[in-house]
Amino acid sequence: MSTHEPGVHSIYESVTGTWQHIVTDPVTKSAAIIDSVLDFDPSTNTISTTSADQILKIFSSRQLHIDWILETHTHADHLTAASYLQSRLAKQQSQSPPICIGSGISAVQKRWADRYDIQFPEYERAFDHTFADGDVFNIGHLAVQVMHLPGHTPDHIGYRVGDNVFTGDSIFNPDVGSARTDFPEGSASQLWSSMTKLLALPDHFKLYTGHDYPPADRTPTHGAGKELPYSTVKEQKERNKHVKSGTKEQDFVKWRQERDASLAEPRLINQALQWNIRAGRLPTPTAGGERLLRLP
Repeated sequence: MSTHEPGVHSIYESVTGTWQHIVTDPVTKSAAIIDSVLDFDPSTNTISTTSADQILKIFSSRQLHIDWILETHTHADHLTAASYLQSRLAKQQSQSPPICIGSGISAVQKRWADRYDIQFPEYERAFDHTFADGDVFNIGHLAVQVMHLPGHTPDHIGYRVGDNVFTGDSIFNPDVGSARTDFPEGSASQLWSSMTKLLALPDHFKLYTGHDYPPADRTPTHGAGKELPYSTVKEQKERNKHVKSGTKEQDFVKWRQERDASLAEPRLINQALQWNIRAGRLPTPTAGGERLLRLP
């Protein structure tokens, strides 16, 4: 991989418990944004950009150049700010950063487009580039390796940069455990395989998570809040409440499936899926000029 380690700036969005990550090459100041958030209030059906604007503030204050806007998967619990950030950055730097996701997105788009009656032209070119397992690209001088990590969703990928992996929802912090697998073509057994793939990495590797839901008994560390952007492979193997060392696959799969059967749908699932398969672009306006999301 790369000969030096990235700088990482993680921003916690507390309403949906989402971590937004900015990965930088300290030498060239090139950077990538991973799993950005657009704020949505379902009580008023209004969008705001407070969370995404925090990314833009770091971009400006540190004089970065954003090379990539990356998604780990099609999120069902928050709206991506990918398109908003791309449009803003296109005006502030020499190049518009491409919006990228895993190559499994096409099947996911088709499934949800059928459900919400979204026409093909609305999403066919939503993403500028898709990655397959094992693909390698660069953030400045940093090499990034793509890891297919299915289970939570079939299109899920992670990004390995040096001794760090940005895992999305493929593993959570040890006292949170694992993500649900009851979305279409989700799989508890595939999630197990993805998690064990991550836990096979060297003990010192940092696993940056896509969400954090701190339990009440978590103690804040190093003067920070309870929210933690990452844990090490060693910590995960020792303490992950669902897959720590000694856990058997069949026990995890059984528990995960039973747990998922009791869960309600994510609060923003309908809005998020329609928005995110378009990479955060607005729906085509109606004859009356309205841009609508469908609720079943």
